Parts: sequence; C-alpha cells; structure tokens
Amino acid sequence: MNKYIKFIWVGFVLAAVCVLGIGWQSSKESVEVVSVKMPPVTTVNSFYVSNRAPLKPLRFIKLPIGSIEPTGWVKKYLNLMKNGLTGHLGEISAWLEKKDNAWLSKDGKGSHGWEEVPYWLKGYGDMAYLLKDSSMIAETKIWIDAVLENQQPNGYFGPINIQNGKPDLWANMLMLWCMQSYYDYSKDNRVMPFMSKYFQWELNLPDSMFLKDYWENSRGGDNLYSVYWLYNRTGDTSLLRLAKKIHKNTADWEQANKLPNWHNVNIAQCFREPATYYLQTGDSSDLKATYNDFHLVRDIYGQVPGGMFGADENAREGYVDPHQAVETCGMVEQMASDEMLLRFTGDPLWADNCEDVAFNTFPAAVMPDFKSLRYLTAPNMVVSDNKNHSPGIENSGPFLMMNPFSSRCCQHNHSQGWPYYAENLWMATPDNGLAAVLYNACNVTAMVGKGTQVTFEEETKYPFEENVSFTIKLRNKASFPLYLRIPGWCKNASISINGKKSLIDLRPGAYGCIDRQWRNGDKVILRLPMKVTLRTWAKNKNSVSVNYGPLTFSLKINERFVKEDSRASAIGDSHWQPNADASKWPAYNIYAASPWNYGLDLTASGDVSDWKVVHKRWPADSFPFTPDNVPLYIKVKAKQIPNWTIDANGLCAVLPESPVSVKTKEEEVTLIPMGATRLRISSFPIVK
Repeated sequence: MNKYIKFIWVGFVLAAVCVLGIGWQSSKESVEVVSVKMPPVTTVNSFYVSNRAPLKPLRFIKLPIGSIEPTGWVKKYLNLMKNGLTGHLGEISAWLEKKDNAWLSKDGKGSHGWEEVPYWLKGYGDMAYLLKDSSMIAETKIWIDAVLENQQPNGYFGPINIQNGKPDLWANMLMLWCMQSYYDYSKDNRVMPFMSKYFQWELNLPDSMFLKDYWENSRGGDNLYSVYWLYNRTGDTSLLRLAKKIHKNTADWEQANKLPNWHNVNIAQCFREPATYYLQTGDSSDLKATYNDFHLVRDIYGQVPGGMFGADENAREGYVDPHQAVETCGMVEQMASDEMLLRFTGDPLWADNCEDVAFNTFPAAVMPDFKSLRYLTAPNMVVSDNKNHSPGIENSGPFLMMNPFSSRCCQHNHSQGWPYYAENLWMATPDNGLAAVLYNACNVTAMVGKGTQVTFEEETKYPFEENVSFTIKLRNKASFPLYLRIPGWCKNASISINGKKSLIDLRPGAYGCIDRQWRNGDKVILRLPMKVTLRTWAKNKNSVSVNYGPLTFSLKINERFVKEDSRASAIGDSHWQPNADASKWPAYNIYAASPWNYGLDLTASGDVSDWKVVHKRWPADSFPFTPDNVPLYIKVKAKQIPNWTIDANGLCAVLPESPVSVKTKEEEVTLIPMGATRLRISSFPIVK
C-alpha cells in the first residue's frame, strides 16, 4: 500500500514538474521571443536583391511584385481604379492615344509623347501585376515592348524632346521605373542590357547637356535611384561614376534652410535625393539634408493635418492657412518618398507619414467611383468647383473641381499611389526575416530563414480598428525574425503569440521583433490601442485637429454634387481622344449643403480622453471612404463662428485666431475620418 502511495506521489510530482516546466517555457517564450530592435545592417538578405557594396546596406528590402496579394479595402480600391479612370485612361486620354505616339515610334517622333504615358504606366502596370489581370498586363506590354525594341543604337530611348538644344530626360526617368517593375514581374532578359546602354549614353553626355531643364534638373534623384537599381543587379562600377555625375548636375537639395524651388511636387519627390545619394557616400550630412528638407517645409507650410503642406502649385510666403491645397501628384510622390526612405533608413517616421497621407489626404482627391479627380485638395475645403480661385490659390484656372481632365499631370500620375502602397506593406530584412511596416489586409509569400517559403495571412480593417492578426502557413518548422512596426502615435501596443501576451514594453516609433521557431498555424495578434487626441497647430492660429490613431477627423458636411460635361468644362477637347465618350466620365462641382463654419467647444465637450468613438457596421462593399460608409464617427460640441465665411477668392476664409469669442448657440456636430470627405474642415478654431 505504501509503495502504491509512493508511486502515486512520485507521479504527481513529476506531472507537476512537467506542467510547471511547460508553463515556465511558454511564459519564457512569450516574453523572450519578443524584443525591441531594428533589423541589422551588417548582413545581406540571401534571397532578395539588396544593396551591393560599396552602397550602404538597406534596413528593409523591397519584395518582388506579386509577393504581396492585397485583400480587404485596399483590393477594393485597386479594383475601383481598374474599373475607373486608371484602368480606362488609355481609351480617353489624348496623350495615351496610340496613333502617332512618340513612345511607340521607332524614331522617337510623334505628335504627342512626354511624361503622361510613363506617369500612367508606372501605376497601371504595377496594378496589373498586383491584380494578375491578363488584359492589363497585355496592355502594359504593348508600351514596354515598343520602348525596348525602339532603343536607338547609341542607347537613347523614347521621345526626342529637345529643350534649348539639350535633350530633356525627365520622362525617360519615369519609364525607367516602369522597366524596373516590369523586370521585377517578368525577369525579361532584355531590360538590363537596355538600361545599361542608356546609362552608358548618359555617362558619355557632356555635363553641359545633362539635366539642365527645370523638371529633370529638380528630379535627377529618380534617375539616380534607377542607376543604383541596375548596379545592384550587375555590379557595373561605371554606374557609380554616373551616379556621381547625376548628383553633381541635379538641383541642390542640401542647402541649409533653403530649397532650390518651392514647387509642391518637386518638394515631395526631390527631397529624397540626398538620402538616395547617401547610400553611395555614407556621409551623414547627405541623409540629414533629406530630414532637414522634410521638416523645413512642414515647419513653414505644413502646419496642417494630413501629412502634406500648402503649395497650390508653389508654396508662397504667407500662404500657410489650411485652405491652401496640394496637388494629387504631390500626394502620391510623398507616399513614394516615404516608402523609399523607410527602406533606406528603417525610420518608422516615414511609415507614419505615408499612412497620414494615404488615409487622410489622398482618398479625398478622387470621387468614390474613381472616375474623376481634382488637381488640388486642401485640409479645409468647403468649395470644389470650376471657378478661378486665384490668387487665393496660386494656380489661375478651374483647378478645384472633380474632373477627369483638369490637368495633364495628376490625371496620369495618380495611378502609382495605391499600387506602390500595396507593394510596400511588407519588406524583407537583411537577417532573412520579414517586416510588416504598413498595416493592411493582405497575404504575403516570401523566402525566409535558411530557405523556407512562408505565407503570412494578415487580417485587419486598420486604420479603422486596433487589431492586426497574422497567421503563418509553412510546411516545415523554420526559424526567422518577424518585425512589427509600432507607430509613433501608439502607446501601450501589445503582441500576443498563440494567445500568450508578451510582457515587453513596445515603445512608440520602434519595431517589435519576434525571433523564434515558427510552426504552421502560428498566430500573432498586434494590438495598437487608439485614443482620441488633439493636436494644436500653434503656428496656424492655435487651431486644433482631432486624431484617433492614424486617422484625422473632419467636420461632416453635407455635400451637394452638380454634374458637368467634363469635355466642355475646365480644359476642353484638347485632353480627350477624338472618339472618347466623355459622358461616361463626368465632372462635378461640389458645394456645402450644411453649415461648415464651426469652432470646437472644448469646455462643453469635456476631457478629450473621454470622447466616444462610435463604431458602425463595416460597409458591405468594403469601401470606407465616403461619409455614409465610414465605419466610425465622433460627436462633439461646437458653435458657429458667424464672421468665418467664404472669402473674396471663393475659398474658406483664413482661420480666426483661437480662442474665438462667440455668442452663438451650442450644437452637437459629427466628425468623420478626413479621408472620407470631399469637403471638409480638418483644422478647427476653438471657441470660448
């Protein structure tokens, strides 16, 4: 009997030890596998093209197109683009007409041919690859094949544009990006010899003839990036000499507290050039110059929500109010710059800014059906019509209305915005891991560790919810690191692995790294708690913006749409192909059908931390960027400001200085995410 009891007791002790051991191991795993660190720069990814010495190593490496399959609302957006203006622009735009197009000719001559084709093709082609759309891929290949096949014996390609006796190379820079995406997708062995011949032609071109026109001189950084792309694949050291030549002949974006010009698209696109050149020099002053440019323009003209700045063609001294606008071109170029700089530096600042523009500013620049867009969009915008609002905005003309053709650039360049964003949701890391850097629903398939293919299924409705879920699929166990970005706005972020919460402090503006042996079906949940906060814009009349996580909120204004004949309005027939049916692509004037001149009553609204965010059902069509569809809103107390009206230029008048003394009655108003509004007040006065 005693032996039996002893046996039971020993068994109990052993079982307890096992249970405690398993629990200790699980607890240890849930704590120790998560750390806060950046990907290393001392190694090179084994599977994806990284920077080749002597270029500085990248913190993150772009995955090949097709590695990331967008789902959720991003896929919905891409399909709207496909069925809307982006997908059909080749049928209606005069500059994309194939007849007599210089991009399709053997001698580079034709009645039309400049930036429009490659501007559009950059996004259209990448969208085709992302959606795996065979007809779009075939259309893309028509243009790509023509450019490849018609390269001249000396290496030059594309339209022959001579400015003041010198070749204009700006449009060619864009087409080089199209070629890189095409090679990424197809591995067509014609692409690299084609680029090599062209870069040899550039290297032989005298400096006196090189990058002298305004656009190419400002935007030489785009050429520089393509040179490094080819160098990393060929190792041809002559390309490093060309890189130095490009930098020397490009406008100087490294001047202290000064920019070479204040054109909004140039700023958003070109401020990245010093950081690009830093990859070759390793000189920290080059990298610092890019940061300086970013902060300089935002300190003066970017005291507004939405990630951009006021420059409704060019930023002008004294024109800093949130009714100043920015081009749609500027938005997508800023997003592209943010994505590139994130790869160069790993700094989460760039991901935060990319999301700010993508979620709050860019969606409002297009109609929900993606069949028209506007040239200029502002944080405070209560009229969107075909009137001339100059000099309130710098551009003279009808540039505030929603129109398929209110300009030549944005109607084509808009196409890169969402495809580039989708391609950069995930990146590879130098230590053969993966990083989720921009959060959205998607599936990513990539090589990791010692050569294992894995798929992560990312499920989320971010930025409209706090949780991001990752489920791994793989055949055999594999060890590799997974990096998760913690946004700069997020406090108390947490990570759980298979239901066990990590105890590590995940500070804002960092990366949580899970370095472990992964098994099929492992599940990670990242929680990014969102709270309502106010940001005060002291340099812009002490106005405030209302934020909830990465979202900024605007006043919900009833919008009255007045349809117009887009062929007759704004620009006229010169932008349309002769037989295009403009009735399928209407233009719209948009007017406020409810009061907009409210200041927030912060005393009556109570502590901002107590403001309630009301969540609605997710829209059935998965498109959250309309006032009716948006899945969350906030109710706050406000009062009208009677003398804050439409100004003499037809714009929302300059903000009154806060606090504003008023005697109007207190009202409850609704705030909705800024990106869902075509008319909006996003910078609010405060009333007392």
